[in-house]
Amino acid sequence: MVHRQAPATTYRATFDRARQEPEAFWLEQAQTLDWHTKPTTALDYDGQSQWKWFPDGQLNITYQALDRWVAEGRNDQPALIWDSVMTQQKITYTYAQLLDQVARLAGALRNQGIERGDRVLIYMPMIPEALIAMLAVARLGAIHVVTFGGFAPKEIATRLDDAKPKAVIAANGGLEPSRTVRYLPNVAEAIAMATHQPEVVIVKQRGEIDDRIAEFDASWLDFDEQRSTSEPVDAVPVAATDPLYFLHTSGTTSKPKAVIRDHGGYAVAAAWSVPNIYDVAPGEVMFVASDVGWVVGHTYIVYAPLVAGATTVMYEGKPVGTPDAGAFWRVAAEHGAKMIFSAPTAYRAIRAADPTGEQWKRYDMSKLTNIFSAGERLDEDTYHWLGKITGKPVVDHWWQTETGWPIAANLRGLAPMPLKAGSPSVPVPGYDVGVVNPLGEPVEPGTEGNIVIKLPLPPGAMVGLYGEPERFHLSYLAAFPGYYETGDTGYIDDDGYVFVLGRSDDVINVAGHRLSTGTLESVIAEHPAVAETAVIGVNDGLKGQKPVAYVVLTADANISPEQLAKELVAKVRKDFGAVAAFRDVDVVSALPKTRSGKILRRTMRSIVEGEDVAAPATIDDAGVLDTFAVQATRWES
Repeated sequence: MVHRQAPATTYRATFDRARQEPEAFWLEQAQTLDWHTKPTTALDYDGQSQWKWFPDGQLNITYQALDRWVAEGRNDQPALIWDSVMTQQKITYTYAQLLDQVARLAGALRNQGIERGDRVLIYMPMIPEALIAMLAVARLGAIHVVTFGGFAPKEIATRLDDAKPKAVIAANGGLEPSRTVRYLPNVAEAIAMATHQPEVVIVKQRGEIDDRIAEFDASWLDFDEQRSTSEPVDAVPVAATDPLYFLHTSGTTSKPKAVIRDHGGYAVAAAWSVPNIYDVAPGEVMFVASDVGWVVGHTYIVYAPLVAGATTVMYEGKPVGTPDAGAFWRVAAEHGAKMIFSAPTAYRAIRAADPTGEQWKRYDMSKLTNIFSAGERLDEDTYHWLGKITGKPVVDHWWQTETGWPIAANLRGLAPMPLKAGSPSVPVPGYDVGVVNPLGEPVEPGTEGNIVIKLPLPPGAMVGLYGEPERFHLSYLAAFPGYYETGDTGYIDDDGYVFVLGRSDDVINVAGHRLSTGTLESVIAEHPAVAETAVIGVNDGLKGQKPVAYVVLTADANISPEQLAKELVAKVRKDFGAVAAFRDVDVVSALPKTRSGKILRRTMRSIVEGEDVAAPATIDDAGVLDTFAVQATRWES
């Protein structure tokens, strides 16, 4: 059975033990898994930038997620429920059925030459085959690289050249309420654009979409045919420290970073977090309304629920409009979910469509015990509204692609603490969170500073960046020696509650998706009329933040601001993807900069959101700042 702390265990006792005796604590949690070779050592840490959890252990995370539950008699328990509003289908896979599907696809991949350590890029919408593909790749000890289905060919090509996958697994398209998104043209264009060429492309043909693989490349293979004609294979035992997946996250440059996650530490963190943070036991249902292309989907739609023996719901639809603002409530009620987890932008959309919560009243929500939010800061208005209409605890929690699971949370299965609006509550056991000033010195409670985590990071968190050890050090470890730099600012109050106030870099958060302004700027700068640009994130009532581009034109530009905006919006949609939600372009005569040439994005953001701003001491020309303040469009804070 999955380990669950005794109800009498307090948060403080558990946190203190994890901090004071981390190796003993995590080795104890590891014993709840079924290892091929049980670890005797919890941690190998060089004291600086390299840490390995359970270095002498061997396992395969898919065995923990599937085989062991079948072996223990959970054959007929639902493992995966797919609820698709877009196709009007609902399909349930038991643990035995899901194991068979995964093992057969793994057999097909093996027949195509996929082995331990190979990379496989997955480009699929929210369909069961996406989850099956991830698990099948992992079953062979290979490494999956999931690319969000909304990304454009250029972004896929970047990941092809970075990860150099031997194979690509794609669907022929995704379904939106008002359109069909054709995936195969994107895949074909990305492969033509990339330097690295995959050896194998396997395509899942969705019956609702007309595209056929032969139209793009007759050598591409059919997903269902490959799966149905292959013999199932066993999970390949791998080192606990072997990579499980790479997941690209935006940085402050245009090149995304490939976060490395391992098998062993991730499995242990998943098994511990589900009962203790989310209060979900084996056999209970988790409904996480995210996408498998993001870290939330990786951890809490795919791996963690299954490793913990729970049932996971995969939803294809929107929070509103498919068909109404009661979509989430309907899914939770119909499938008996014990918890819901989505981004604040989804809850804000529901509120906008149903401010009095009439849709909530239509359903029996008696099994639901907690409503979770993450991906960006949950604003207090939405927090209070959600609690009022549902009568359920609303639990904000904070984590990152890099950490893989929550840094701070209100642990609902471990003697829950009082909730505070505006705070994701307290550090999760395993995370020693602090706040420091720019010199790396700890600050007093209530004082804003840089939020950091004492090294080493706990099991389940990143262990590096693929192929870029120096960038890993510079991006996360160099600024504050001995600590991981989260890139967020905030404070910790007298009760130990963490308050996250915003990003300290130029990554913006659009509807829970972290997007690099540098990437958007590089796309915009390619337009021949653009001499210079700065993209900043401004507050948005629905999406949390939205990107706004401030553009300086070339001297010979002959284009109206309206036409330029139209062309740039189309270009970003094509070269980056619709996920950026990019619609706003402002033409200005100059951008305010420091004497060293750095654009003052934070100052710009303060100006356009109506804050009183004093010219920074490092500014090159205060007159440029004054002019920008006159020309720039204002946005409500």
